[in-house]
Amino acid sequence: MARPPGSLPAAGSARPRHPGVGPPRSHSRRCRRSLFAEHTRAAGGGGPRGGRVRQPRRPGPRRRPDAPCVARRVAWGGGPWSRPSSPPLLLLAPLLVVSGGSYRPVVIVHGLFDSPSDFRHLRAFINESHPGTEVTVLDLFDRGASLRPLWVQVEGFRHALAPIMANAADGIHLLGYSQGGLICRALLATMPDHNVHSFISLAAPQMGQYGDTDYLKWLFPRHMKSNLYRLCYTPLGQGVSICNYWNDPHHRELYLNSSDFLALLNDERLHPNASDWKRNLLRIQSLVLIGGPDDGVITPWQSSLFGFYDANETVQEMHAQAVYLQDAFGLKTLEARGALGGCVVPGVGHTAWHSHRPVYERCIRPWLT
Repeated sequence: MARPPGSLPAAGSARPRHPGVGPPRSHSRRCRRSLFAEHTRAAGGGGPRGGRVRQPRRPGPRRRPDAPCVARRVAWGGGPWSRPSSPPLLLLAPLLVVSGGSYRPVVIVHGLFDSPSDFRHLRAFINESHPGTEVTVLDLFDRGASLRPLWVQVEGFRHALAPIMANAADGIHLLGYSQGGLICRALLATMPDHNVHSFISLAAPQMGQYGDTDYLKWLFPRHMKSNLYRLCYTPLGQGVSICNYWNDPHHRELYLNSSDFLALLNDERLHPNASDWKRNLLRIQSLVLIGGPDDGVITPWQSSLFGFYDANETVQEMHAQAVYLQDAFGLKTLEARGALGGCVVPGVGHTAWHSHRPVYERCIRPWLT
């Protein structure tokens, strides 16, 4: 299989072959790592539609943001956040405030079968808590078009995102939901001049997908998770977005040799752009990983936090993954500088993440400086 070219393919082309963020100094690296790991264990795509970008009106005058947030632990209490015998959640909060008193623009990339209209609640939450914030849900590859190959989508979103970043002197916040979280990570890796401050990965299969979900049964009614590799790991299958991140733990070699997207993005297969992609990703000031055990679609749910199955379908958390241990694309570096935040929330189904007020308040709002 040909190695990826130095630049991304054009849309519609053939399939291609921080400082100041984190917990107080009193929390050691070992403490942060153990909390992240312990909490993870315990909580147990048709083409772009003309490249339109929707930007809502700016309600009300701008004002200075609230006082800078500080790192804090959020205890598991009552209501939707309760989970018996679960340890406290380490929620890192940013310490930097934009100069001039205005909030950075927020850009959202939707997931599989979504469209901008699905994010009206999240836009309302942001505009309520951060008046005057520019919130843009990129209007490309909606609904069925979200099944297009992910590199094609990345190219389309890159052209839509570039002018927004060019007009944001202090940078932007980038939020990717579900499949959109993988698209965002690919954008960050392949854009050497991006100015993304915080990347918020909301219920995204960052380490891939392997499970018999309702989405899968609808898309591939004649396949189960155990034999979907026969389709996904073919040139035909790699033309469907979900196959671009299908990660079958029982057919590792096929995945490594056939995956045109995830295996490259994770630097699990050698390619000439790996060092540049890692350097580009590390331009961000913070990476926030959000997921939960009641997601019901992302399988395993720990993939949202870079955990995944081993060959026995036992979930291994992020710190046990080779991509972390080898710092393949920068995860270990991000954590070492205190730029990696984890937010695990039980009781939230996959389609509810972007309309769930407690998730916004505890896991998203603190990062929108």
